[in-house]
Amino acid sequence: MWSLTSGLLFVLLNGLMRELSLQLAPFETQFLRYLAGICVMAPLVLRGGWRAFIPKTIGGQFTRGAVHTAGLCLWFIAIPHISLADTTAIGFTTPIFIMVGAVLVFKEPMRWERWTAALVGFGGVLIVVGPQLTGSSGYYALVMLASSPVFAASFLITKGLTRYERAEVIVVWQAITVTACSLPFALLDWKWPSAGQWLLFVCCGILGSSGHYCLTRSFSIADISATQSVKFLDLVWATLLGWLAFGDLPGFWTLVGGSVICASTVWIARREARGRAPG
Repeated sequence: MWSLTSGLLFVLLNGLMRELSLQLAPFETQFLRYLAGICVMAPLVLRGGWRAFIPKTIGGQFTRGAVHTAGLCLWFIAIPHISLADTTAIGFTTPIFIMVGAVLVFKEPMRWERWTAALVGFGGVLIVVGPQLTGSSGYYALVMLASSPVFAASFLITKGLTRYERAEVIVVWQAITVTACSLPFALLDWKWPSAGQWLLFVCCGILGSSGHYCLTRSFSIADISATQSVKFLDLVWATLLGWLAFGDLPGFWTLVGGSVICASTVWIARREARGRAPG
């Protein structure tokens, strides 16, 4: 449920970020989104006392922030040159990289159910976006693909940090480190936001911080590989958002692929719950 909720929040966030990135430079949008996250979380830090948010290893926090910023930069370089369908298909390779990394780094047991759910979910994504793929993205498609293992590395570092850091600490320091790492890129093409844009960035800060908190909580209580099949539900949330907010009716293949994704997610959730049930 933590992972499912994070996916819904990130879809809402991406909708706002897409609108803002059409109005401001992409790197500036990236920087202000995380700066807004710091502002949103500041009352939480002040109420709990800043000493409670001192990380046990600041090097780990900055490493994670730098890696995540690198993934964001690759993503923003490619996004103007790639269709939304191609972006969606390439982005859903990240869970596969995460599952491979979980085996290599954390020695997590890769039961056949997890691989099956991930592959079936990815198949559902291809059912939706496959008919729309242009194959003409060329160089920028490779740049977008390169961001997937980088994001996977960022999430694997987060999983490692959950072993000795609280979720709140990780989320706060992610906002701080990504903001610091993104600032030089934002200054390259800076345009001062309007009052309305600042309000949208505050909403982005709330959604992003909440989404990363839910995601980090899911990593702290379950194997990271067990949470990845739920990632494919993001396509369902995005379809529903497009329908409700923009009147984009889902097509036949979207409904078929969404059904496959939902089925694989429900199935693995039941298998994981059964495996955790006391014997």
